[in-house]
Amino acid sequence: MKALAVDFGGTHIAYGVVEDRTLTFHEAFEVARATTLRSVLATLEEELRQCQRIFGECSGLAMGFPCIVDTSTNRVLSVLKKYEDATDIDLTDWCRSRLGLDLRIENDARMALLGEQFAGAGQDEDDLVMMTLGTGIGTAALIHGRLLRGTHFHAACLGGHFTVNYNGRLCSCGNVGCSESEASGWALPLVASKWQGYENSSLADIHSIGFFDLFAHAKAGDSVAVQIRDHCLKIWGATAVSLIHAYDPNALILGGGVMGSAEQIVPAIQSYVNRHVWSSWGKPEIRAAKLGNKAALLGAVPLLNEESRAPIELQ
Repeated sequence: MKALAVDFGGTHIAYGVVEDRTLTFHEAFEVARATTLRSVLATLEEELRQCQRIFGECSGLAMGFPCIVDTSTNRVLSVLKKYEDATDIDLTDWCRSRLGLDLRIENDARMALLGEQFAGAGQDEDDLVMMTLGTGIGTAALIHGRLLRGTHFHAACLGGHFTVNYNGRLCSCGNVGCSESEASGWALPLVASKWQGYENSSLADIHSIGFFDLFAHAKAGDSVAVQIRDHCLKIWGATAVSLIHAYDPNALILGGGVMGSAEQIVPAIQSYVNRHVWSSWGKPEIRAAKLGNKAALLGAVPLLNEESRAPIELQ
């Protein structure tokens, strides 16, 4: 199968052409953080039409969104400070009238898990959980080879909003002490600025701290950077344990830009899981994602091939 794929990120929109397990072509363009969906559809249409002209007929278009989506109706149900007009747009009609293609939409974390299961770190498993560490924390679960969505399409994709510190900071979702508000890309500058000794750390010289800076300074021996890094690792470990207890996977895949430091992250999360997971059969393996920021795009083919849009029924 050959398909068009789009991954709507907070600051970039990636798009490409996928043929079976190969990403034949991919590109991205920047968008402002507070942009509307309508403001980018014209640019996206132009780019996708160009893909059709160059690569020929495609079977459909798959889109991943950083929000809650109804896969049975192809509607965006709820957003959180990203593409806030998306709930009012009929994307199925847009896709058919502008591109002549059938459309499937999905939460971006679920689409990334489909990609990793289809062509990446989860090819040998039908029971998987994925946690994507980046600006936010995205999660998804695959049970018996099928995505878990739930009655209201919330299931498994809100793991970044598990409560890990009930005395913690307020999250953008309205909850207190979420994994995201304690150890995500958007929260990291807030966490660092409040850390004891931060003003004397080498981190204080960085205008807007990111995880690349944090792990680099920790590796170089900055004591505050080490403490904040270890704090993040414990938050991610606690989130991983909750995901494993909730969804019973054989393996948990860690993805996102922070995985440039996978050699520090994967062993730490595996060790935390080994210590804290209650299991009757053993401990799930922690794996680094293989597809990087291409995972959601490579989820296009399995999403379009999905036999049923109905939520999974667990017995």
